[in-house]
Amino acid sequence: MTKKHKKELSPDQTEELLEVLKERFEKNMKRHEGFEWSEIQTKLEANPEKLWSLHEMESTEGEPDVVGYDKDQDAYIFYDCAAESPKGRRSVCYDRAALESRKKYKPENSAMDMAASMGIEILTEEQYRGLQEIGQFDRKTSSWVQTPADIRERGGAIFCDRRYDHVFVYHNGAESYYAARGFRGSLKV
Repeated sequence: MTKKHKKELSPDQTEELLEVLKERFEKNMKRHEGFEWSEIQTKLEANPEKLWSLHEMESTEGEPDVVGYDKDQDAYIFYDCAAESPKGRRSVCYDRAALESRKKYKPENSAMDMAASMGIEILTEEQYRGLQEIGQFDRKTSSWVQTPADIRERGGAIFCDRRYDHVFVYHNGAESYYAARGFRGSLKV
């Protein structure tokens, strides 16, 4: 009988993570003007599984931070705000089908599987472009983004980066992986 992994942090881990998130929130007010940390912390404390996901984002060097608020869902939106694609999520192909299609030199994981195991979603192209409006990200790395089904059905996947002060969208075989390509995630709390 396998033991189910509990997606909950210890009280010490919770306290440490909340302190890190609060400090980042206060240092980067331009990302979330008009928001109050106390309201966000209350939401986080009421959602231990979401806190666990934010811990996963933090432990893979994503530097999650609040970037918006969804009024319809009454939820704060967190994105990975690390300057470059998170170090702990690089060298991954796009999804499980791409991983299984590789005959040799398989990466350890895929972006879509990794995101699912963390309880987050990979940014869409639109979300990625929105992130680039509040800062400059991926100037040396690139990040997989959610790929439209018609592209994926043909074996491709898309990724984005920022070069020459512009955001670019590119394509690659979904089975490809590079040391400088990872993915950024989003989470609603």
